[in-house]
Formats: sequence, C-alpha cells, structure tokens
Amino acid sequence: MGTTQLETVPEPKYWHLKTVLSEALDSEFSVGEILPNERDLAARFGVARATLRQALEQLELEGRLQRRRGVGTTVAPPRMGVAVGTEEQTWPGAADDAWQPADCAMAPPPPAVAHILESVHGEQVHTVRRSRVSRGQPVAAELLYVPASSVAALPAIDTPSVTARARAVLRELQHLELEGQDRAVELGSASAEDAKELDRLPGAPVLVVTTRFFAGGRTAAVSVATYRADTCRLTFGASGGVEIHHGQERRAS
Repeated sequence: MGTTQLETVPEPKYWHLKTVLSEALDSEFSVGEILPNERDLAARFGVARATLRQALEQLELEGRLQRRRGVGTTVAPPRMGVAVGTEEQTWPGAADDAWQPADCAMAPPPPAVAHILESVHGEQVHTVRRSRVSRGQPVAAELLYVPASSVAALPAIDTPSVTARARAVLRELQHLELEGQDRAVELGSASAEDAKELDRLPGAPVLVVTTRFFAGGRTAAVSVATYRADTCRLTFGASGGVEIHHGQERRAS
C-alpha cells in the first residue's frame, strides 16, 4: 500500500512533547505533586514555552494535569465517578438528586436558552443555581432555567433565603407531568464564574451538559450543567442515560 498524505505529515512538536511529558508523569511524579514552573520545564525539554503550554493544555484536557489558583499545575488523580443520568427520567430536585441548590433569582436567560424556551426577548425566568460535590471536591455547577409559566402555582416566598426560593421552585416542578427529556454534551471553556465555583482557572476545559425537560407539549425547563473535564469522563449506555464512570483510564473522553 502506498504512503498516504497523512502519513507524510510530521507529528506536531507539542504533541510529541505531550507524549514525553506523559511518560514523565508516570515515572517521576505522584498524584497531587506540583510540577516545576514553565521556564524550568521548557529548559529541561529544550522547547519554547509556547510549545510547552500547548502540551500542558492537552494533558489538562485529557485529565492528566490540573491547574489551580495559587497552587500551580499538579498531577491529577484518576477521574471520579459521578452519575449524570439514569434510565428513569425525573425532574431536577427529586429525592435522589445529588445536586445542592444554592440560590435562585429572576433574570432573563442567555439568548441560546431563551431560544430553546421560546421566551420573549427580555422575559425573566426563575434561574436556580445548583452545585455538585463528590468526595469533598466540587465537580459541577448548574444553572436551571424555569419559566414562570412552568411553576404558575408557585406561592409567594416570603423569606430572604435564596436557597429556600430555589427549593420552592424545584418542588413546584415536581407537580408537572414530565413527558421526556433530552441531553446534549459538548466541550467548552470555564467562564470566570464557573471557574470560581469549580476551583479551576478561567478557560479550563469543561464538559457542558444541556438538558431540556418537556411537559405540556413544550420545553418546561432547561438545565445547563458544567462539569470539570479533568475530573469527569462521560459515557453513554444503551438506555441513553449518561454516566460518569470511575476508573484508572487516562484516555481522553
């Protein structure tokens, strides 16, 4: 068989460096250990710092490294298991829901969410912020957008507690008959707000899971959950449910 065009393309320098660094992580460093600074690493491997950064970013994306504020770049532990979805479809806030509500406010949703909800420009919706922790480590942050029409019977909440308001919205959702839900998963970058919640640096790779909940023949709520890409590995089962599995695997998702 003749040589293909792809076979003649040389491997990018940063990709080769990523392989070398990966081998060094396995043989010279332990989980949680802080790597030398970029200047020292670049000098050790004889590469430009720009090349080094590309390699480090790729290793972070693959879950081998973590960058933390005030700490530096450390060797990441194996990705932890966190269930995202099950065969049974339920509303957010169900009894077995692992998310913890943090606050709730009335605000216009982002344009992309407003389009899904078919809401009028500038129309305010209940915006519930929730967080998820596994083994004492923040792994995900969620914004749940609920139009007022989906919780029309929501009683007036005479309390300054934003957590109580969030719980009230979630309880009211349970009164609707859930007709179905769908999910979309994509790779993204952590915003400044998400980075703060997830103990990451802005721009760090994240997995964004957008879920639409259907009731009454329309989209009744939209969830946008942001997961740490260095911590979570998503897999899809035959049922269509989404789970994040435990394991020692170090391959990219």
